[in-house]
Amino acid sequence: METLTEITLMSDARVAGIPVADTGESFVDLRSHAELMLDDRLADPLGAYAHVRATVATRLLEAQSLLPDGLRLLVVEAYRPPALQRRYFGDYSEELARHNPEQPQSWVKEQASRYVAPLNVAPHVAGAAVDLTLCDPDGTELAMGTEVNATPEESGGACYTEAPGIPADAQRNRELLSKVLIAAGLVNYPTEWWHWSYGDRYWALQTGAPAALHDAITLIQETAGHA
Repeated sequence: METLTEITLMSDARVAGIPVADTGESFVDLRSHAELMLDDRLADPLGAYAHVRATVATRLLEAQSLLPDGLRLLVVEAYRPPALQRRYFGDYSEELARHNPEQPQSWVKEQASRYVAPLNVAPHVAGAAVDLTLCDPDGTELAMGTEVNATPEESGGACYTEAPGIPADAQRNRELLSKVLIAAGLVNYPTEWWHWSYGDRYWALQTGAPAALHDAITLIQETAGHA
């Protein structure tokens, strides 16, 4: 497994330093695409969780087409409102600080970014990221070694995409998920096997793109559920 010194985290200044040339691209409701399955565990009343930028949706559909018959992508969360992103990062940072009182704030921010991106660079708030897994036609999730959104602490590091020691079937499933999503042009955040994105700052840094394509945006009530 890559170490933190080898993984570029969301808190890295190089991520924040990527310029953004927002394309103004519209949002797509993934629930309108029968090829994809959506889980409702993080559903919100406005349906914001099911929205992504149009190019992200296109790439997810491409990845789905590359899966063997009988397997589906199961999207758990896509767009995330800025206020919710801020709360997630703050809550997790407070938890880390409480359990590590001797550590400076810089350490807390770095460690927190293994699991939740700081608001200023968060791919979810730009509609550029999805948390997803694999399932069968009935929606039963395949073994992946951890649950979606397992923290590094509770999973013992098994949430890292390249974590060693996970069961062989989970390893094969992670490799399959990675294969189809990479082929479709998405990039993974290496501390979270379920997190993939396209067009955000992290994607730009990893692919060498001169700028990110999607900046943070707030979906208003009239847009969420109808984009």
